[in-house]
Amino acid sequence: MTTETTHSEGGGDGVRAVNLNASADREACVEREIGPRSLDPRISIVIPAKNEARNLPQLFAMLPIKNCEVILVDGASTDDTVSEALRLRPDVNVINQTRTGKGNALACGFAAASGDFIVMIDADGSNDPSEIPRFVDALRGGADFAKGSRFLAGGGSHDISRFRRVGNFWLNKIVNLLYGTRYTDLCYGYNAFRRECLPVMALDPGNPHELNDATMLWGDGFEVETLINVRIAKAGLRVSEVPSFEAVRNFGTSNLNAFSDGMRVLHTIRAERHRSVTPASIEATSKGSTAKTYWPSFAPLDEEVS
Repeated sequence: MTTETTHSEGGGDGVRAVNLNASADREACVEREIGPRSLDPRISIVIPAKNEARNLPQLFAMLPIKNCEVILVDGASTDDTVSEALRLRPDVNVINQTRTGKGNALACGFAAASGDFIVMIDADGSNDPSEIPRFVDALRGGADFAKGSRFLAGGGSHDISRFRRVGNFWLNKIVNLLYGTRYTDLCYGYNAFRRECLPVMALDPGNPHELNDATMLWGDGFEVETLINVRIAKAGLRVSEVPSFEAVRNFGTSNLNAFSDGMRVLHTIRAERHRSVTPASIEATSKGSTAKTYWPSFAPLDEEVS
């Protein structure tokens, strides 16, 4: 049922003015809650890669062209990964990692990123770059950290084995129990975040003058995904989960070892319980925000945000 109210000309203009002012007040309130938002943020896409030359053409063909930088972090590849990346995208920023492991590659890439939003995506073709607008939309909507999930409606996987699925399920349960989180997919590396999250993550990129050091510190391996998730949660930042579909890698074999890397994840969960979060890092990330961590699950998107 629709109710109409008749006003005089002056009264009508007055009502419209009040409505506009109310709208502006609401927008200002939202701005204070979630912090400043860029309508057109610059995006850095960080891609750790080791011997992925055959997978790069499909990946690079689907990456955004405008308003983003692409950073490929090479892990001492013995194939044509670097030359292929430069051939496909001459503007790509290729850097070498300082130690070994995916975690160190991400740390090096994050340190080189200049974007307002940073996206971490695998080079093997398992992550779909066309989903990047979902992550960006979550960050634009107020999240500090947009967490990809294969187990939300609209997500899925053709790659995860039954053993890895069970392991991820129980590791996920442990983290949710210990840290009060509501993650649905702990061990998944397709994520995006505001660059202000970097002090909270506190990843060590190492010395850029000592490339490919054989040393592997804690956090340098596949446990980096869990380490990031836990540190984000402990800092009380704003998290949104985004449905994501994981395909089978196109070429080559994964460097992941389900058992040994699972044990590193378990140790990370335990070790992070005793690590303090510095107030300075939290303040740098959430400056101007009064919001606490929230865990909305994004429903499948019918239309991507461009």
